[in-house]
This record gives sequence, C-alpha cells and structure tokens, in this order.
Amino acid sequence: MPLGLLTDFYQLTMAAGYFQAAKTSERATFELFVRKLPHNRNFILAAGLAQAVEYLLDLRFTSGEIDYLRSLPQFRHTSPEFFEMLAGLRFTGDLFAVPEGTPMFAGEPFLTLRAPLVEAQIAETYLLSTIGFQSLIATKAARVVKAALGREVVEFGTRRAHSPEAGVLAARAAFIGGCAGTSNAEAGLRYQLPVFGTASHAWVMSFATEREAFEQLQRLLRENTVYLIDTYDTLEGARRAAALGPPLWGVRLDSGNLVELTPAVRAILDRAGLRDAKIMATGDLNEFKIHELVAAGVPVDLFGVGTELSTSADAPSLGVVYKMVEMDSPNEDRRYTLKLSEDKATLPGAKQVFRYADHDLLARSSECPACPGGNGRLDTAVEALLHPVILQGRLIEPLPTASQIRQHAAECLGKLPSPCHSLFESHAWRVQVSSELEALDAQVRRGAAR
Repeated sequence: MPLGLLTDFYQLTMAAGYFQAAKTSERATFELFVRKLPHNRNFILAAGLAQAVEYLLDLRFTSGEIDYLRSLPQFRHTSPEFFEMLAGLRFTGDLFAVPEGTPMFAGEPFLTLRAPLVEAQIAETYLLSTIGFQSLIATKAARVVKAALGREVVEFGTRRAHSPEAGVLAARAAFIGGCAGTSNAEAGLRYQLPVFGTASHAWVMSFATEREAFEQLQRLLRENTVYLIDTYDTLEGARRAAALGPPLWGVRLDSGNLVELTPAVRAILDRAGLRDAKIMATGDLNEFKIHELVAAGVPVDLFGVGTELSTSADAPSLGVVYKMVEMDSPNEDRRYTLKLSEDKATLPGAKQVFRYADHDLLARSSECPACPGGNGRLDTAVEALLHPVILQGRLIEPLPTASQIRQHAAECLGKLPSPCHSLFESHAWRVQVSSELEALDAQVRRGAAR
C-alpha cells in the first residue's frame, strides 16, 4: 500500500522547497524521542518499530497521488522536476533504533534516521504516529499487567479504539506490554497473537432461556466454552453453568460488585466439582481497579481490559518529537543543529544511549564511554541501546516476532527497580549526559547565538 500521503502537508511543501533550494544532495539526521513522560508514567515501553520499518521500506508516491499534489494551489509554481523526483522516491537512508520492548526515558532517542533531507523530512509524521501510539499502549499494558500480579490480562479494546486499525495496533502493542492475547481476530492473524472470546450478552438474549444459550454454546465450543453469566442474575447464571458440568473453560463476569460476586461464583463452581474452571473479570477495568481487586483477594484467574487499555485513557497522548540534530552537505563540514526555544530546547548531534544497572548515559554516537581502558570493547555490564536496522535503504536482518518482543520487554522490565513500576508514585530514572555531548551542546549554542 502506498503511504506517501500519510504525512502532514507541510512535510511536502518543505520537500518542494528543499528541491527548489538544491538541497536534495544534503543528508539530515533526525532523532525521535519523548520530551517528558506523561503523568503516572515512570518509563515508556518502546513499540511500533516494525510498522516504522514497513513504512520506510514501502515509501513511495503513486501517479494518482502526484496528480493530486499537482492540482493543489500551494504547488502551482512548483517545477515539474519536483514531481518527477517524487515519482521515483524511495527510502535510501539508515535507521538506528532501540529494540521494541525496551523501557525508555525522557530525552532518549527511540530511533535515529539519517537520510537525504527530503526522505528524512517526509517520514516524520508517520514515524511519530506509529511509535508514539504503540509505545503509549504498550506502556499502559505493562502497568495493567503489573497490577494483576501474575494473573493474565487480555486486551479487549478494539470496539472502543479510535479506529479499527488503531484497534489492531493497540492489540499488538498490548501484547508486547505483557498481555496474554487479544479479542481482535485480525491482530491474531497478522501478528500471531493468542485470541480470546466466545459469546456476548446478545448470544444469551437470542435464546428463550439462559440454560438453552449455555447448552448451545457448550455444544459448539466444548472445552473452550466460556459462559457469560451476568446477563440476568449472575449467581443464578453461575448455578446454570455449574449444572451443565464439563467440558468448559470457565465463566466471565462483566458487571456487578466483583469483590462480592467472584467468591460466590467460585464456591458454586467448586461445589459442582469444577475446581479447574476459570473466572474471568471484565467491565471498565484498569490498573487501579485491578490493583484493588487483587488486594481484596478476589478469586479471578484473568482480567479482560478494553477501553482504558486501547486508548490509554488516563494518559491518552505522548509528547513524542522528531528533531534534526545534524546536517551533512557535499560542500561543507558536518553542521550540528539544535533548538533553543524555551521548554523545547534540544541537544545537537547523533546520540547513543548506554544503559547501566542503575542509570543511563546519553552520549554522542561516536563515543564509547563504557569501554574500559579505551580498548574499544563495550563493558558487558553496559548495553548500547540503539542498533542498526536499515542501512542504505535495506533491512539488515529480519525483525523479531511479537512473541519475541514480548519476551524481551518482560526481561527489560524485570531489570528495572521496583519504584519504576509504581502505579501511584513518580520515580525518576537517572539519565546522565556525557561530558562530550555537553561540550558539543555548549559549542553549538555559542555559534547559534552569533
């Protein structure tokens, strides 16, 4: 699918301007990062790189899209050669990125893109959108899963997502963040995620009696049967489910006082000899409600979380930005770029993030501060987070699967100290800036002030 027009319009007017100013031979380096963490977030779990890579490798403009641009008044005076350039545009640059599932902190690059100026500029909007959205949802999922304390969490949010495709990507990101699976069938196929769900209240209401609805569902699904027992009377629904006996997987409660209802349902199932039958709780849940339910000791085996997860309702946006940090021109030395505007200042130069056990070091990409004795080998206790993904427009190795990313995320999150996982308190992970990067910043600031 061509994705050239999935960008802000000013990216295209700037591209035309770069072409007119004969800047197409210049190469720019941009970094994508978060200025500050949202409220109640002590880290951001990086996600969305696979879609960013797909976009860059498929970037192109169709003849119909180019005809549309030609028709716009803003391009009335644009040379025909610009549109010819667009027709042959492909991504030929380099992409460095942190692996998906890596916890990140304010000011640290999630990715670095170095490419001809037009290519790097047009990519901004899509990269911000896919990295920002999926990282937001993956982070929310990690919080929800942490609150569940070992009980599985299933993502149920497609119907409340901001679009059907957002629902698919939210399911992927939630899985990366630790969810056991999703209700989204397309996400299950596309990303090989476990899918959950059997029947809604409409199923029960479509039959003359609740018992008949349960009998028909059991006939269809056998050991995968999950009865939704709160259409009418929750405890009576539990008794009807118990009376039918095996085979079944369990029951789901979608409403009511779960602290009171779930122990009663558990007792009904146990008395019927259905001790292996699971109880799933759903219905407007989030990490705070799950925390309260777990603290109350409810006998719930897994939670389904929808709206709050697929929209990250308490922190629905992420201040992710994409800023130029270097420019290379055939006619001049490398130029380091920055912003000095209040509250939005940036650091110049391409960077690397080095992760230690108790802090991160933000350094220049040419540094190796963790190489003891200057031997050029990185200390095994330190990790350089940004890795090459695309070089000269080509993917250098296959990307990991969603399951592999989920495992990586679990391992990375497990290394963070407990305060970083707090649902209620802020904890600032220490991010130091290297002396070389500080010196470059001071030098470029002096030049910019002239």
